[in-house]
Amino acid sequence: MDYDVIVIGAGLAGLVATAELSDQGKKVLLLDQEPEASLGGQAWWSFGGLFLVDSPEQRRLGVKDSKDLAWRDWLGFAKFDREKDQDYWAIKWAKAYVDFASREKREWLQSLGIRFFPVVGWAERQGNSVPRFHITWGTGPGLVKPFEEKLRAAIKAGLVDYKPRHQVDELITSTNAVTGVKGKILVPSSAKRGEESARDSIGNFEYKAKAIIVTSGGIGANIELVRKNWPQSLGEAPERMISGVPAHVDGRMLDISERVGGRIVNKDRMWHYTEGIQNWNPVWQNHGIRILPGPSSLWLDAEGNRFKAPNFPGFDTLGTLEAIQKTGYDYSWFILTEKIIEKEFALSGSEQNPDLTEKNVRKVLQRILPGPTKPVKAFMENGADFVVANNLRELVNGMNKIAGNELIHIEHIEEQIKERDDEINKKFTMDLQAKAIHGARNYIGDKVIRVAKPHKLLDASKGPLIAVRLNILTRKTLGGLQTDLDGRVLDESMNPIEGLYAAGEVAGFGGGGVHGYRALEGTFLGGCLFSGRQVGRGVLKDIKNNNLSKNKGILEKIENINI
Repeated sequence: MDYDVIVIGAGLAGLVATAELSDQGKKVLLLDQEPEASLGGQAWWSFGGLFLVDSPEQRRLGVKDSKDLAWRDWLGFAKFDREKDQDYWAIKWAKAYVDFASREKREWLQSLGIRFFPVVGWAERQGNSVPRFHITWGTGPGLVKPFEEKLRAAIKAGLVDYKPRHQVDELITSTNAVTGVKGKILVPSSAKRGEESARDSIGNFEYKAKAIIVTSGGIGANIELVRKNWPQSLGEAPERMISGVPAHVDGRMLDISERVGGRIVNKDRMWHYTEGIQNWNPVWQNHGIRILPGPSSLWLDAEGNRFKAPNFPGFDTLGTLEAIQKTGYDYSWFILTEKIIEKEFALSGSEQNPDLTEKNVRKVLQRILPGPTKPVKAFMENGADFVVANNLRELVNGMNKIAGNELIHIEHIEEQIKERDDEINKKFTMDLQAKAIHGARNYIGDKVIRVAKPHKLLDASKGPLIAVRLNILTRKTLGGLQTDLDGRVLDESMNPIEGLYAAGEVAGFGGGGVHGYRALEGTFLGGCLFSGRQVGRGVLKDIKNNNLSKNKGILEKIENINI
């Protein structure tokens, strides 16, 4: 059986690249080490948030946006500082991506049947001048669906062979070109989506093709590798972290690609969240969920000291991570009321938002009713990091019990809460968080569904009081294989390695680090979409222009299975 292209990894970037190739009649082999139940990878688990610029949804809400403003925001947040080397191609990718998000991205997605929730979110305010977080109607599964449907149709048409449980161990090279893959056929697995699957093998495989595309994801579940690459600017890596991604996000293909000359850049850039909570109903080991918080919770370090500006909920993720690391502890606290949690706690992930995932309008409308959503309520009742109390002393006792120490003192906490409460409704306040809360409510989208009406935490009518221990949650790799704008993997001299391409998180979402040091909200999924499409089109162009000449002739398939 002959293949034009082999794609390694059946996540969103791999599915998009496969669709681009099969739509043009190319024969594709799609390999993935996980069972078919995990098709779509991390994207399936996501909230489905996408970065769009000057969209109809923004304009309807009175949000004035533009490509120039988005590009200024991107550069200001990314802070590229390796322009002539590791960031050279990343900057080109970033500019191309902002242009894509400003023009054809929404139209392209709509042509695939994808629609958006009408209220544009503002999940992280420090980088974006305006709200740009467009939630896919159907969340992650809704975003994956059209590309899965394209895959199924291409399989039926004989254009794609999809082989789950095929783990690539080696890239085959010939005359300085990558010409194929070798690996193990893993034992069949009944593991459900996200569950860890066995690595026992029942045989070997070897395939060759004109081009190989690596779309295998990042390192978020490989805690050892996360620690090894931890940014020096953030001090020592946390002793304890919870995992925001399944075990298969292991970074294996980075090392395998490096062995054939692929250049990995910006290894020290990564994106981990500070608002992680342990999943009371875990799917994978050490499973964490991220809170997408509104701005009203009081944020305290492990000793009960309030973080200084701009370290407020929903602002600067890495800035707060740095502040937490400087405390010498690997956790922090939110203190809030039930009135705040019912409006301001969104839990990231498709499974935590069944109303949006199921496209159920009736359930979505229930969000405006009093009380927390059912998923949030379940965490309040079952979550290991939650304390719900009728008074402050009970709250503090519960916090110390969870932490297993006596670091929190009621007098200190009461003093800081009263200071905050005294400022919360003043017309002219010196409290910067109070200003931020009132400022957020000037945006109609936040006022209606995202930011609670300002009130005192010690107002009994707004209770009960709630404390949430926040853990460091691993998530995204911002660096990766350096690629040019066609997705060709580059070597140490920044020359393309013939036959080898990469897209998605393994390539830093494009160029080896399209985000720089910090990522604007909604750009991870968008980076997979854009880089997957870009590399698919890049391979098509190279095949058309006969740029893969060293790998012509009979293409091979060798597969040995030992039962």
